[in-house]
Amino acid sequence: MRVIVGCEFSQIVTKAFRDKGHEAYSCDLLPTEGNPEWHFQEDILEVLKRERFDLGIFHPPCTHLAVSGARWFKDKIDKQQEALAFIRSLLFTNIPKICLENPIGIISTRIRKPDQIIQPWMFGHGEQKATCLWLKNLPKLLPTRIVEGREQRIWRLPPSSDRWKKRSITFQGIAEAMAIQWG
Repeated sequence: MRVIVGCEFSQIVTKAFRDKGHEAYSCDLLPTEGNPEWHFQEDILEVLKRERFDLGIFHPPCTHLAVSGARWFKDKIDKQQEALAFIRSLLFTNIPKICLENPIGIISTRIRKPDQIIQPWMFGHGEQKATCLWLKNLPKLLPTRIVEGREQRIWRLPPSSDRWKKRSITFQGIAEAMAIQWG
């Protein structure tokens, strides 16, 4: 299966699919932290115009969408509209199977409610980080290893220049569940 993982610099999800034998690529404006042979460093919408994929998994930036930043919403209406237009472009792209993930935010009220909300602790990580999944022609992810603990380690990361980057990386257990269950 040919897979594109949009807005992913880490290649965590990409590698999980490649390890299962799929032709998987990451795409991000940032350089990859993985294998550059399997990475498009450009706008995902441009890649989708010229390439065909069987499955698209998208991790669009949540900066202007997540409820964690709700206190600034009134100051970023234009940026929110741009972000929502980007989300719509990804959700309605011509790929047979799609997963779009984002934290709890305005996508649920401005576009549609998510098909599923998952937590890292459902996939072998003892942390809380509610993640919404909007699915097209994909089943809901089944938990693979429920663990004790419910720490909010990601939310509590101290301020730093790369905090946003650390918060955006997909948990390995979730990536592996996607590759096994959707691959």
